[in-house]
Amino acid sequence: MLRILVLHGPNLNLLGTREQSIYGSQSLDSIDSGLTRLAEDLAVEVDIRQSNSEGELVNWIQESGSGYQGIIINPAAYTHTSIAIRDAIAAVGLPTVEVHLSNIHQREPFRQHSHVAGVALGQISGLGPAGYLLALRGLHEHLSTRRKIKKPSGGSRRQKSASR
Repeated sequence: MLRILVLHGPNLNLLGTREQSIYGSQSLDSIDSGLTRLAEDLAVEVDIRQSNSEGELVNWIQESGSGYQGIIINPAAYTHTSIAIRDAIAAVGLPTVEVHLSNIHQREPFRQHSHVAGVALGQISGLGPAGYLLALRGLHEHLSTRRKIKKPSGGSRRQKSASR
């Protein structure tokens, strides 16, 4: 069974009450419930965690190298400041999808740069809570395809002949 670590960064524990005009009214518990339901449908195990501490997020990313096949992360404000989170993701080498509820590219200039994007498989930004579900579907598809490619094929191999 695929295991995916889902990490929520600082202040996301305040979703539902925090700046609803930007982040919406859905709580983090509600987002996590949706992820858990989709994970069950996809036969994926998700381990969902939230921290306001950069060091704790880095530790969890480092620990994910054994036992997980991928990461979904909303680094929140650390997106724009944390080389440590970026380096931890690069170090473990797991396919990672970066998620943001708001479109960071339409926000203040200091929010438009992501240190994580350069080491992520992809970034989903601006689709609200649905972005997490898309990230899980996309990462599941990526990991499932990768698993199929790695499995040795038992049949005969055909070579394409070139037409001249």
